Amino acid sequence: MSKANDKNYLAILTAYIQVCAKYKPKLGHGAKAGYELDEFQRIYKADPFYNWLGLDNPLMYAAHKAAGGMTSIYRQIGIGCEFLFRRILQDQFGLSDEDVRWSYTLPRASGAKKRKLHLDARIPVSSIADTARRRRVQSWMRNAARRIDVDPAVAKTLQGIVFEIRQGYKSKDSKRQNADIANAATAYTKGLLPCAGILSLQIDEDIAQRYRNERWVLLTGLTGNASSAESFYGFCKDVVGYDLAAFFQRNSPALKKEVETVLTALLTPS
Repeated sequence: MSKANDKNYLAILTAYIQVCAKYKPKLGHGAKAGYELDEFQRIYKADPFYNWLGLDNPLMYAAHKAAGGMTSIYRQIGIGCEFLFRRILQDQFGLSDEDVRWSYTLPRASGAKKRKLHLDARIPVSSIADTARRRRVQSWMRNAARRIDVDPAVAKTLQGIVFEIRQGYKSKDSKRQNADIANAATAYTKGLLPCAGILSLQIDEDIAQRYRNERWVLLTGLTGNASSAESFYGFCKDVVGYDLAAFFQRNSPALKKEVETVLTALLTPS
């Protein structure tokens, strides 16, 4: 059964990775589609200073494309994994697209436009029809809340789990962290346990500790026999009922090929 959806799941990820091959540098001008090589050279040749230094060199364009494209690869992989995880939740728990999405609206001052925020995925316990699977999620949720020292009175109100999905967490952007902390506080008021699912091991320990201190359940990319209490893959296998690590292992050659194709395109000047 684990292999039955491989084709569809792989298509979700590769579609997002392939987007990166089309990346064009914007050169700080805000061009929506970015600049082609000939446009780059025209702009840089027309700038006396850049022309004097030879910055109109095609290799400089390739460097711009590679730098921006690298960020794009990380971003697109993260978005692809977010969509993939929601699809897995739908397939494993029989949930609708609406079930696995969660958002809330911030109140604004009089006359101001309301702001809608969202996290990446949700498991609403009451929507899981299968009794055994529903109980499995409830048990994990109770244990997780106890481990991160959620007040027992608050823990009793929890009706589901809400997720922030990341491929990794390399930035120490305090604005992003503060937004996540605010999201967690709102999630608890809605009866949802906030969980950060990091698919890799790439997260700074200071950041990880801050999230734990703010009562986030933090799951990282630990593999092997790692517990569902600390591993995103352990959670997927033992709680969701889908071996996500095995999916990546089976499809690693295809994913590596896609990434290599994108990197080749990004490192080529034209």
